[in-house]
Amino acid sequence: MKQYYVYIIFNHSRTLYVGMTNDLVRRMAEHRGKRIPGFTAKYNITQLAYYEVHGEAFAAIAREKVIKGWKRCKKIELIETMNPHWDDLCDHLLEENEVSFEKSLPNEK
Repeated sequence: MKQYYVYIIFNHSRTLYVGMTNDLVRRMAEHRGKRIPGFTAKYNITQLAYYEVHGEAFAAIAREKVIKGWKRCKKIELIETMNPHWDDLCDHLLEENEVSFEKSLPNEK
């Protein structure tokens, strides 16, 4: 069964970004490696604060849109339900999936 993730990442000043992907490990590797130009690369938003799993793409897309529409304070409340100390959850995610970021990215030629 395919899984889809809605996630919130942050930087040192706690600037937030909400996204959705079908491969969270790969996507976090892309954010950390600044492989995708744009907001997250520009503001060095690379730490995983929150994520949730969905079984259907449309459900994940709908949830992402809902969270993006929230005020910042509500997003922070959501993060702190799962991660009250604002730990970077990437290490936990990698351990859980028994992978490394290097193995999750396709080779560039």
